[in-house]
Amino acid sequence: MDEAVRQSDRRILLADADAFYVSVARLLDPEGAGRAPCLIVGGSADRRGVVTSASKAMVVPVPWEACAAKSRHVREVLERFTPVVEQASSDEFYLDLSGTEGLYGGEPLATTATRIRQAVLAETSLAVTVGGGTTRLVAKLATNVAKPGPDHPGAGVLIVPSGAEGEFLRRFTLAELPLVGPKLQERLRHFGLRTVDDVLRRDRATLVAWLGEREADWLSDRVRGVDDGDVVPDREPKSISRDETFAVDVRDDAELERRLLELADRASADLREEGLLARTVTVKIRDADFTTRQAGRTPPEPVCSDRAIYALARELLHRLRRARRVPARLLGVALSQFVRAEAAAPQLSLLDAPRPAGAESERDRVLARVLDEVRERFGPDALARGRTPAG
Repeated sequence: MDEAVRQSDRRILLADADAFYVSVARLLDPEGAGRAPCLIVGGSADRRGVVTSASKAMVVPVPWEACAAKSRHVREVLERFTPVVEQASSDEFYLDLSGTEGLYGGEPLATTATRIRQAVLAETSLAVTVGGGTTRLVAKLATNVAKPGPDHPGAGVLIVPSGAEGEFLRRFTLAELPLVGPKLQERLRHFGLRTVDDVLRRDRATLVAWLGEREADWLSDRVRGVDDGDVVPDREPKSISRDETFAVDVRDDAELERRLLELADRASADLREEGLLARTVTVKIRDADFTTRQAGRTPPEPVCSDRAIYALARELLHRLRRARRVPARLLGVALSQFVRAEAAAPQLSLLDAPRPAGAESERDRVLARVLDEVRERFGPDALARGRTPAG
């Protein structure tokens, strides 16, 4: 089957949770954030940082653990409609329903999308917008158009029929297309290319002369909605990171260690949630003069426990601070080089032997799982670790 026929038969949806972080914060605290007419999620009123999602004035931190739980719940609902679900982010999920027409009695894809939207709302209390078409690109753009709200006149569901992709794309500027970043936009503006229509009016020879053959063909496909990317379920992350930008630059090593402990525990919880172990731990620090430095270490065995990851991160922080001891503006922990937990070789107990920084025992992993279970049941602040010696 040639590519044109294969693409025309595809039925791809993108389910995008509306104001995800704000919605979770309101559900988590119905008497506080839930009643606030204006809410900012992504920090505190006296802390520098990035606002993740907002609906204006009361400021609350991102409820990371609750967001992760809600994200899992949304995915569970979606997987009842198709096993081919790819989580693109905490609040975006691609679904491939190709070949399911018989399963759904031949109903239009828009009807299936509406039922998905209703099911997610009923079971998770979260509203999602669903866009769809024959490609991931079209599904993404359809979701953007379908978003309801004062700035979005959509009704929550929009499906672009097969064959209508080109006409649908004509409404967009090039800056609105995924992967057309600022640098490429600047190059395209140099040639008078600002909208999809601007590109469609040029023949291939002209585009190749301006951009080169590879980039011209890529852009020509993009503006016509052509995208052969598949929905890939269970795509594993390449890294997991947590960082914090401080309201006031931090000079004290003990305070940096305290902040590092919180970040390392959150990152390791995310790692275990994914069923992964990390081979590499990296610490990043941004100094008050905006110099960014980082150091990493790969222990002999992959790790996932709070204790082991913090021990490695603490050692790396000390290394960075010895090299340059100035106030810090930002601190971060990243985990990478993953292996599946079930594929990792079992480790011998290290309870009765001295442990180098980062060495992990089965007891460490058991304690980490217990902490996860308690926090899942009683909330993210139910238990917190105190700083202990790294070894």
